[in-house]
Amino acid sequence: MTTFLDSPMLSAMLDWLAHGVLGWAWWQVLLLGLLMTHITIVSVTLYLHRHSAHRALDLHPAVRHFFRFWLWMTTGMTTKAWTAIHRKHHAKCEQAEDPHSPQIHGLKKVMWQGAELYRAEAENDDTLARYGHGTPNDWLERNVYNRHSVLGVSLMLIIDVLLFGGLGAALWAMQMAWIPFWAAGVVNGVGHFWGYRNFEAQDASTNLTPWGLIIGGEELHNNHHTYPTSAKFSVKPYEFDIGWVYITVLSSVGLARAKKTPPRLAYGDVRPVADAQTLEALIAHRYEVMAGYARQMREVLHQQTASAGAASAGAIRSARRWLHRDADKVPAAAVPQLAEARAAYPALDKMVTMREELRQLWLNTGRSREQLVADLQAWCKRAEDSGIAALHEFSMKLRAVRVA
Repeated sequence: MTTFLDSPMLSAMLDWLAHGVLGWAWWQVLLLGLLMTHITIVSVTLYLHRHSAHRALDLHPAVRHFFRFWLWMTTGMTTKAWTAIHRKHHAKCEQAEDPHSPQIHGLKKVMWQGAELYRAEAENDDTLARYGHGTPNDWLERNVYNRHSVLGVSLMLIIDVLLFGGLGAALWAMQMAWIPFWAAGVVNGVGHFWGYRNFEAQDASTNLTPWGLIIGGEELHNNHHTYPTSAKFSVKPYEFDIGWVYITVLSSVGLARAKKTPPRLAYGDVRPVADAQTLEALIAHRYEVMAGYARQMREVLHQQTASAGAASAGAIRSARRWLHRDADKVPAAAVPQLAEARAAYPALDKMVTMREELRQLWLNTGRSREQLVADLQAWCKRAEDSGIAALHEFSMKLRAVRVA
């Protein structure tokens, strides 16, 4: 007599639990998981970030709805909550009200509990009301995506297990952890703590790598914080933003339109003196201009230290890392070493002083346009009369700057 434990039905059930309907191997499920999580990343960076939060990108209604549906199934996040929290992050960046700054909450908390910080802020009605304007409010959003945000991820679990059995449960866990780790943890945490900076943005944002592949281009976080309304995150020839590749492809078939890209610094003939147009170009392209000034400072530091040992090795290392940064971004421990380097190398000290004077041209809101033009002219004259070749070269180039 055949018992249930020996029956073909039990064997079939166990086989289904182990392999699901499709019976795929583990490596096939893993590849599918990587593809699906990449689509989730693309949905976040193109739809939630570049389109909804910053209005840098227009997307066709069909594309927008696909991304909304996919995010409901794979994350449970709503457009309004994500958009509002991200806009507040930019408005209050590195301040106490910043929902997820590692400078405030600590890197460890943002890295490993970033999703909890997101969920806590999503319960803040004031945040949603103040920063969530312009997000979808149609029937689907009100009655499905927002009201039943857990239903989508639950359906995804059922589908994954049905198709792949036990491996499907692992696939679902991978999908659920992907955005909390990479977006809430890595981008929001490490992207404001460690990496390289092309520009002296007013916050602590960094670029994690020059190749934005894994997180859809979000790796270029300093570039984004410098030009937040740009649909393109890469700005240097060696940088790559895969999100921009997708935007280009969608644009080629009429499904997307980039509204803004990073401003391009243009040059013309050197003007006899800096004028109002020079001032306008300087302010419009201040981050790129100051990045050029930083390169000149590093060249002067290299020349000064190549032939003299007036400063200690520690002071020179600190100078290379911090002298081109705004004073409020320099850690207290590095200040004495920077003072040593400046005292040892007068040309470098002069460049640091004049860098701050140049920066005041767009920070000093109490002066009229005519006064600022006069200040810029005086700055250029001092630079060209300084006897420092790098300053003279920079000033001449500055007088050739144009608004592209």
